[in-house]
Amino acid sequence: MTEYRVLAEAVFYALMLLTLSGALLAVTARVLIHAVVGLAVTFLGVAGFYIYLGSLFLSMMQILIYAGAITIVLVFGSMIGYTPRQIVETRIRDEHLRLALPASLAALCLLCPALLRTAFVPAARHADFLIATVGRRLLYDCALAFELISLLLLLAMVGAVIVVNSQEDTDAQ
Repeated sequence: MTEYRVLAEAVFYALMLLTLSGALLAVTARVLIHAVVGLAVTFLGVAGFYIYLGSLFLSMMQILIYAGAITIVLVFGSMIGYTPRQIVETRIRDEHLRLALPASLAALCLLCPALLRTAFVPAARHADFLIATVGRRLLYDCALAFELISLLLLLAMVGAVIVVNSQEDTDAQ
C-alpha cells in the first residue's frame, strides 16, 4: 500500500513542478510567445491535477478550452504584439511594482485562510462515462464549474481585446 502512496505523491509533486515551472516561465518571459508557451504548460499541469483528482471531464475541458482555445487566442495576440526590439525599449515602471506587490500579498492573504478551512473530499472511485451520465452531470452536478470556465474564457477574450486596443493606442502616439 505504501508503494501506491509514494507513487501518488510522486505524480502530485511532478504535476506541481510542471504547473509551477510553466507559471514561472509565463510570468518571467521577456518574449510574449515564450510566456504563451509557459501558460500552455501551466494549463496542461492543471489538467493533470484534474485527472489526479478523478475529474476526467474537467480535465478535458481544461485542455480544450484553456490549453487549446485561449492559447491560440494568445498566439494571435502575440503576432500583433510588441517586437523584441520594442520589449527591450520598454521598462517596468516603479509605480507598477509598488501596486503589484501589495495586491499580490492581499490576494495571498485572502486565499490562504480559505484553502486552509476547506474540507476536501475524495472524488468518486468508479465513474460512469456514458453520454447520458456525462450530460446529466454537466447540466446538474458540474453546472457551476462549467459556467465558471465559460466566464473565464469570456474574460480572457475581453482582456485580449483590451490589450490589443491599448497597444494600438500606444503605437499611435
